[in-house]
Amino acid sequence: MRFRRRTVVTMLSVGLFLVMAAVFGVRPAVAGPPAQATGNEGCLACHGQPGMITTLPSGEKLYLTVDPQVYAKSVHGQKGQACLDCHPDVDVSAHPKGEAAWAGLGVATRRDLSIQLYRDACVQCHPNEYDANLDSVHGKGLAAGDTNSAICTDCHGTHNITVPGQPRSRDSQMCELCHAEIFERYKQSVHGAALLGEGNADVPGCVDCHQVHSTQGPSNGGSFHLFSPEICAKCHADQELMARYGLSADVFRTYVSDFHGTTVELFQKTAPDQETNKPVCIDCHGVHDMKKVDDPESTVIKANLLKTCQKCHPDATDNFPTSWIRHYRPSVTKAPLVFFVNLFYLILIPAVLGVMLLFVVTDAYRRIFRRKKEDLHGNAA
Repeated sequence: MRFRRRTVVTMLSVGLFLVMAAVFGVRPAVAGPPAQATGNEGCLACHGQPGMITTLPSGEKLYLTVDPQVYAKSVHGQKGQACLDCHPDVDVSAHPKGEAAWAGLGVATRRDLSIQLYRDACVQCHPNEYDANLDSVHGKGLAAGDTNSAICTDCHGTHNITVPGQPRSRDSQMCELCHAEIFERYKQSVHGAALLGEGNADVPGCVDCHQVHSTQGPSNGGSFHLFSPEICAKCHADQELMARYGLSADVFRTYVSDFHGTTVELFQKTAPDQETNKPVCIDCHGVHDMKKVDDPESTVIKANLLKTCQKCHPDATDNFPTSWIRHYRPSVTKAPLVFFVNLFYLILIPAVLGVMLLFVVTDAYRRIFRRKKEDLHGNAA
């Protein structure tokens, strides 16, 4: 009897609770952002839960979970950046879900969403970098309709953004995401092997040659190729840097002093937007696959140099490359014949001009002196 009585009481209690819930709007507690929560805590109350996934109109799955610890260690997290700084269109009190959310944002795919956030969010805090990217090959590609062109989050990440360039090899590894084939060639080059394999921060990575936000490349037309020697000069004309590795810092000066470099400089001044058929550094040494000059696969090692020259000089014969004294100043030990010929003319030309000047001066003096002497004799007579 007691058991039945307890059961009846329990059932009546549950029924009374349900009636009260229906009348007064009482709801069972569910996980969600508490009403008093502010800042990132309110967002992470939901988005910090594992396995939070939604489906986009395209059918793609979008992972909505944000690891609070990962975000806290990011650049934005350490600076106390609020979620709503990058997602200002989100109304916490009436947060749309499912299809309603995507309809309001006007996106169908994950890429649409990334591009919209890039245009709406990143520019708010980073206007200079954003504007620089608009003029880059990536920005121009996106403006032309290529949605695969890199945007901020492709390189920097989203909720896991770290300090750029730490370690220095990270910049080049980001480029690998889109330029895997080129990255593989770079990784095997003298620069890539030193930076990625040895952690040598002195050698150039992708952004040192192509720049960071205002990324430039061959698609910029002839100007990138034409002015590329100045990119190489940033390192190879640095006396202190080259001295660390026993390399000559005269390579740029000797290049602009010869026929090829002089012509390229002329093009730079008179037709900077036009391509030139005169070779620049990368035409001889390679682009992303540069090798040490003593590497058997190097394009400028003696065994391969003729083939390199024949790219521009198809009729070149075996003795053609010997006319080039490489990137050395002529000296007694390096190209002595050229050195002594230069020395001969360095002495001969000033000497000839000096003797001629002396002749002119003495002849003028003689004529002036004679004229004055004749005038004196004439007056005396």
